Amino acid sequence: MTSLFEHQAPRPLADRLRPKKLSEVVGQDHLLSEDGAIGRMVKARRLASMVLWGPPGCGKTTIARLLAEATSMHFEPLSAVFSGVADLRKIFDAAKKRRVGGQGTLLFVDEIHRFNRAQQDGFLPFVEDGTVVLIGATTENPSFELNGALLSRAQVFVLRRLDDAALELLLGRAEAEIGRKLPLDAEARNALKAMADGDGRFLLNLVEELATLPEDEILDTARLTTAVQQRAPLYDKAQEGHYNLISALHKSVRSSDADAALYWLSRMLAGGEHPIYILRRMVRMATEDIGLADPQALAQTIAAWDAYERLGSPEGDLAIAQATIYLATAPKSVAAYVAFGASQRAAKETGSLMPPKHSLNAPTRLMKELGYSDGYVYDPHTEEGFSGQNHFPDEMPRRTFYRPVDRGFEREIRKRLDYWEKLRQRKQET
Repeated sequence: MTSLFEHQAPRPLADRLRPKKLSEVVGQDHLLSEDGAIGRMVKARRLASMVLWGPPGCGKTTIARLLAEATSMHFEPLSAVFSGVADLRKIFDAAKKRRVGGQGTLLFVDEIHRFNRAQQDGFLPFVEDGTVVLIGATTENPSFELNGALLSRAQVFVLRRLDDAALELLLGRAEAEIGRKLPLDAEARNALKAMADGDGRFLLNLVEELATLPEDEILDTARLTTAVQQRAPLYDKAQEGHYNLISALHKSVRSSDADAALYWLSRMLAGGEHPIYILRRMVRMATEDIGLADPQALAQTIAAWDAYERLGSPEGDLAIAQATIYLATAPKSVAAYVAFGASQRAAKETGSLMPPKHSLNAPTRLMKELGYSDGYVYDPHTEEGFSGQNHFPDEMPRRTFYRPVDRGFEREIRKRLDYWEKLRQRKQET
């Protein structure tokens, strides 16, 4: 029941500016316009169950509430953090009664990924028979967090973080609501939007802080930073953000984009990622993407790991940055990576073939009598330092696994291999 004095209670600016209709929602036109997927549903007044996936402050809850209003459905909000099976039973029972009376129920589940698999399965019969239209909201990748059965019954819509234009529109609405312009110069205004990091709700909270400052005192960026609390970067070390950022770092290094690599490295460190995890991945970059095109890449990365373990953060972070630049600017080759994979497949295909006799040691008399080591030629004693002997199994034809590229140090290795192959053919002819 609404209290007589409830309208007199203070309301946060974000609540006062909450959109009253779908057309007022900012930044999600790709879904909500008349041509958008959700806009078409509203126009036909036939909502399907859906999952709204997007970052904090992009309008998930507001959209769900407005969808219920636009289709004359009862809006039933629920938080997966504070609710359990008993709450769901009550909601489903009430929804069945409304359905008998001709009204549908829109069940909005915030943070739906917090429900376990069994709880998610509990939605299925009520979604299937139309007792409720389910709208789930999540900041996590639904592919990882939601049951396949639930995903097959709900469309996933991706909401975008609010861009600069959307945030500027919110600032204009906020200034109209408070009745004055924010005391910021142009650079500080841009910095304010950057601080929000795409989160509209956080931006309006910042505006509320600034609204208490004197109008005649215009802040620059430095004074703005001391006046308001900056938003922590959105980064979850255990979830998709972790994999997205390490992927961006790895691919930046692979693309020889040192500046982008440094940016993603800094994003991960600012988000609290453990530097040892980054260093482990960098060792992989050195062996997988660079290899023998620059043998020093692995040495540089191991040295950075050692330096970090000796110094810790923040001093050791510079060693990681140095190794990142080295890897990004090194010549790239996957020749060793590809060669190892091909040799592994060949090893599985050929089973237990014995090495040729000349490749074997003969530490015992019996082994010597059996011919172990017979015919072996010690390469350093030959004129060219190369015997040309074949060390593949006798039953297996020679195979070429390693094909160095014509870049970096592998250019020199390629010359050696070509030279040895010519010698091998010459010795075979004689």
